[in-house]
Amino acid sequence: MTGGTDPSTKPRRRVVRRLTVGLAAILVASAIGWGGVYGIDALQRNPPGDATCRPALDLAQKIAPLTTGEVAAVSVAKAPLRIPELAFEDGEGKPRKLSEWRGRTVLVNLWATWCVPCRKEMPALDNLQAALGSDQFEVLAINIDTRDAEKPKAFLKDAGLTRLGYYADAKAKVFQDLKSAGKALGMPTTLLLDEQGCEIASIAGPAQWDSPEAIALLKKALTRSP
Repeated sequence: MTGGTDPSTKPRRRVVRRLTVGLAAILVASAIGWGGVYGIDALQRNPPGDATCRPALDLAQKIAPLTTGEVAAVSVAKAPLRIPELAFEDGEGKPRKLSEWRGRTVLVNLWATWCVPCRKEMPALDNLQAALGSDQFEVLAINIDTRDAEKPKAFLKDAGLTRLGYYADAKAKVFQDLKSAGKALGMPTTLLLDEQGCEIASIAGPAQWDSPEAIALLKKALTRSP
């Protein structure tokens, strides 16, 4: 017989089809199972952020509409993040830590004399400290010059910037610590932290911190709901 299909091949085709479908089901199930295990493992290795930083996220959303004009480049926090402990020294060489500022909203700024945008930004930061500095808020400007410890002091004196406290890290480890946390890409680097040391907002690059837009944003950040 020619021109037809051999009836004896049909059972074999059905068996092959069933085996193929069964094997596909096994592979899909295995993939789902592996994905589930991998997902759990990923959560264990990358747990959610510090729960105490949730209020900082709420505050970030409140100030987001104010990131305009001179502070348009400010990025509000998208995930709860407690900034790692930063160690540095004051003007007398005494060891200091970021945690000493707990209980206050802090604008942490990393600067250096070799950084032109940093030098241009310092007068605005000095003015901001004069305008809003209190037991509730402080501009914490940390110098990271690694060669001549007297050069940044001389710069501040010559520029008449007297309202800012002097803090420095001659090893620039504060920059590396923030870089490891994904919060330092260049200079200057500035972060707005709440009373618990949690990120509210950050900016890579300079800003006119004594501008009306900056003052309005920071006053909003200092407003606490009853």
